[in-house]
Amino acid sequence: MSRVSRVNRECEPARWYATNLVGLPTRVLASTAFNAHPVPLHIAGAREANPGLFALLARCAGEAEARAVFEHYMSLAFGLARPAADEPAIEARRWRASYLKLLQGWGLDANGAAGAVLKGWVESRFGLVPVFHQAPLARFPSPAWVAYIEQKATSRFHSNNVLQQLDLLFEFSQWMLARFAPLGPGPSAELWRGSTRCEEQVVAGSLRERRCTVRLNNVVSFSRTREQAGCFGDWLLRAQVPLAKLLLWPGLLATALLDGESEVLAIGGDYEVEASYA
Repeated sequence: MSRVSRVNRECEPARWYATNLVGLPTRVLASTAFNAHPVPLHIAGAREANPGLFALLARCAGEAEARAVFEHYMSLAFGLARPAADEPAIEARRWRASYLKLLQGWGLDANGAAGAVLKGWVESRFGLVPVFHQAPLARFPSPAWVAYIEQKATSRFHSNNVLQQLDLLFEFSQWMLARFAPLGPGPSAELWRGSTRCEEQVVAGSLRERRCTVRLNNVVSFSRTREQAGCFGDWLLRAQVPLAKLLLWPGLLATALLDGESEVLAIGGDYEVEASYA
């Protein structure tokens, strides 16, 4: 077996996790077959534990109203409003751990502590283990894995039930996509990704052949347009990404986080892409 084959085998999701909270085998969720024939995904218990939120959302007539309801609910449920000057210091520390701060940290550095927490959330909910965090995560144990595990447990982002906050963000994303179809009809959206390290991600086919299969990290950023993706690398990958895998997209929240680059956050795995060189 060649070195490349061994590395690919070590990174195979089915060799790591077999369980998740979405009721679908991880190896299926990570496959190109799922992307070609997606089904709705829901995190077990997330909606059931927050019936009030979804009852309020059901009454919303438009996207703006739904965004306001979600933001208000999250602020009350997780104490995300800025504490008053006379509140105890512990409340100020508690406020810092939020899905908004996590997304902001991801936007600044996807390989930092915020990125590790987000990748850890995908691990626990979808069963997909990351393949890269500051360095390839191909073997365990290794210094790269130790650094990743330490970062994803940091209290700066990993407190105040932040994983449950992300659960609700995902469920809100899926609710909005189903209710208002902001990204258009159909089960998938055409998205783009710019990269300078595509060769390391190819698991079938070749970049030179234009069509190939790449293995992306367990949570990955896409762009809405080719022009925006071109800012992130010379190789441009066009993919059909299932709406069921989308965590965040421009316009989902009432904040401009990540909107400047029209960034879309999606659950990763294997994707069939059309590659072109900018």
